[in-house]
Order: sequence, then C-alpha cells, then structure tokens
Amino acid sequence: MTSGWAGRFRGRARGDDSARRAHDTMVAAFLDMDNRQSIAAAAVDASDQLTPERGIRRAWEPVRDGCYQAATAYLAAEDQFENVQSPAAAAAYEQVTRQLVAATQSLDEFYRTHRGHLEESTAMLAAVPQLAQQALQVASAAQQRVQTEGAAYAGYPSVRNRGAALDAAVVALQGARGANPVREAAARVREESAALEKALAAAPSKELDAAHAVSSVTTRIAAVQTRAERLAPAYSALLREFNAASSADLVHNDRESRRHIEQAQTDLQQAQKALTAGNPEGALDLTAAARTHLVDAEANVDGVTDRLLLLREVRENPRAKENEIRFRLRDAQMLAVNRGLVREWGSVLDAQLERIDRIAGTLTGRHPDYWAYVAQLDAVSAFIAEVVQKMRGHTGQR
Repeated sequence: MTSGWAGRFRGRARGDDSARRAHDTMVAAFLDMDNRQSIAAAAVDASDQLTPERGIRRAWEPVRDGCYQAATAYLAAEDQFENVQSPAAAAAYEQVTRQLVAATQSLDEFYRTHRGHLEESTAMLAAVPQLAQQALQVASAAQQRVQTEGAAYAGYPSVRNRGAALDAAVVALQGARGANPVREAAARVREESAALEKALAAAPSKELDAAHAVSSVTTRIAAVQTRAERLAPAYSALLREFNAASSADLVHNDRESRRHIEQAQTDLQQAQKALTAGNPEGALDLTAAARTHLVDAEANVDGVTDRLLLLREVRENPRAKENEIRFRLRDAQMLAVNRGLVREWGSVLDAQLERIDRIAGTLTGRHPDYWAYVAQLDAVSAFIAEVVQKMRGHTGQR
C-alpha cells in the first residue's frame, strides 16, 4: 500500500456481532479502496511525468480528495470506537463503509475513463530505465566498432565528428533526470549511434570518391577555361553593337570569372595534396569548393554571352517581346471580366497598357537601350502575373 494508511488496524474483542461484522466490512472496503487508489495514483504520476499536457492530474485531484476524505473518516471511526461495543459503533462503521465504497466507485469510473492512457503511461514509465540501458548498449557497440573494424578511418572528420557527438549524447543521457529527459536523451544516443555507423559504412568508399572528384574537377576546370575564352569577345561585341548602359553591370565579369577559375585551381591543388596525405574527406570538401567557384565562373561568362544573344534577338525583332507582354495583359483583362473583378482590377490593368506604350516609345536613336527596354517590359510582366495571382486568390475566397 502507498496511501499512507497502513498500520491503523486494531483487533477488537466485541460481544456485539453486528459491530464486529460492520467493522470487518469497513476494513475490507478501506483496503480495497487503498489498493485501487495506489494503482491509479502511480498511473497518474506516470502520465504527469510523460505527458503533463494531457492534464490527467487535474481530473485526478477531486477523485484523490474523495479518497482522502473517506480514509480520514475511517481513521476517525477507528479512533472514536476503539474497544467500544455498541450499536452506535456499528452505525458509524456502516456510514464510513458507504463513503469508502462511493470513493472506490469514483476511482473505478476515473480509471475506466482513462484506462488506455493510464496503462500506457505506466508501461512507458516502467520501460524508461530499460530504454536508457539499451541506448547505452547500442552506443557502446558503435564505439567498439570504431576501435576495431573502423580503426583505419577513425581520423576521418566524419567519423571523428560523429564519434564526438555520440560521446556527448552518452554523457547527456547519463546525467539526465526525469522520465521525458531520459527518453529524449536515449533517443538522441540512438540517433548519434546510427549516424556514427553510417559514417563508418561510408568511409571505405571515400578514397575512391575523392580520386574521382579530383579527376572530374580537373576536367571541369579545363572546360570552364575554354568557355571563359568567349567572354572577352562577347563583351567587346556588346560595347560595339549596343548602348553602353546595356552592359554596364557586366564590366567586372571577366575579372570575376578569372578569379573564380584561379581559386578553383588552388582548391584542386590542395585537394590533390589532401588525397595523397590520406585525407579523402578533406579532398572531397576542397573539390566541392572548387565546383562552387566554377559555377560562379560560368555564371559570369553566361551573363555576358547570354546578354549579347538576347540583345541581338531584341534588335532583330524588338516588337516580339512587346507583343508577348501585350498578349499576357489581354489574358489578364479577360480574366478580370470573366470573374467579375473589373471594378477592382480593371483600371490597374489598363494602366499597364499605358506603361507598355511608353516603354515601346523608348526605342529611338542609333543605339537604343535595348536592355532597359527588356528590363522594363519584364517588370510589367511580373506585375501582371502578380495581379493575376491576386485575382485568382480573390475568386477562390468567395
């Protein structure tokens, strides 16, 4: 028994059989209530530790208070009628018995209502020490594997970092207090153990992967250098054929492209050294950095060559893009009509037609600013797309 009432039962030498029977019945009722209360209280404690947000304790408190009141009445009857043989004692015992039975019925109703959750909580709480022990065993097995099967890869950053993370998780679990903190710490230990195992499994292929990466980046640098040779002639063509403003934002692309290629070459050299030194993961990191620089170098090249191609296309047929935007505007206006949104959006869309007309009028002189022309039309197109999205969203809310 855990309710604290043990040791309060007294033997009675009564001549009044009815009082003796009433007393025995009261004692049995108390023992029954006390046992059920102990089971329910333990389950409520488990729920409160694991899922306090469920609020089971709030539902339990009035039931618990009813049990305390019945137990208090039981103790009072024991004290009042000790060694007393009378009908009054029998009546008092019977009254307390009814109170104990009522409290027990409240206990049973509470437990039936929450049985699934309470029994699950009890089982989960009982399993917490085992969960922690199993997690520590899993961690120990992973750490042991590093020392035996993975000894050759223990210096790899991935293995070393995952091992350090697992060590920290084990320390946290050993210092955790309370059911939920222990469960969370045990889960973290399992996750870090799995991560260490994964790093160990991947380690043997890292050297081959790094060798392939070094070879691939070597080829890629040569290809990007070839592409970069097109940048200077393309930029010169931009300056000759078009308004200077059309390429003002590209003035540093040649320099930036060369800088990224040079940095990629430096990264590649360091990657080759790392691979030779037995650090394939370092080599992989360096080749990844080299690839990033090559992507940036290509972007600088493409920024110039794509600009030249685009401006030549616009110069060849300047009205093609304008007509494309006008077509999108007509579609948007039709959408406003079909969905009854002319009042909200009609004037806004009409204003875009005026914008398109003004932009079209800027293509004057020997070297029109085709890039500004394209940029302004793109801005109109983006605005129309935004209005269309809002009209569709507005209709969907109706």
